[in-house]
Amino acid sequence: MPHDETATLTVRVSGALRDFVAATVGDTGHYENVSEYLRDLIRSDQARSEQQAFQRLKAELALAYAAPDATYKPMTVADIIQRNRGQA
Repeated sequence: MPHDETATLTVRVSGALRDFVAATVGDTGHYENVSEYLRDLIRSDQARSEQQAFQRLKAELALAYAAPDATYKPMTVADIIQRNRGQA
């Protein structure tokens, strides 16, 4: 979905979830409305997902840097693409 478009989503919550959202939104809550609250939740989840991906990358790089030089072998871009597709 392009960035300049908006989408209307319908989310149904009941019981304890509904009560929690109601307490978080409005005069007594931290958010002015439910849309603002949901946008913040989505942004937080997006940031968490990006942070997890970054941590996985850092772990992979740490393993690569810790490997002895003798284990390195020259690879072409095609070699890397094949390896990443599980064909190597």
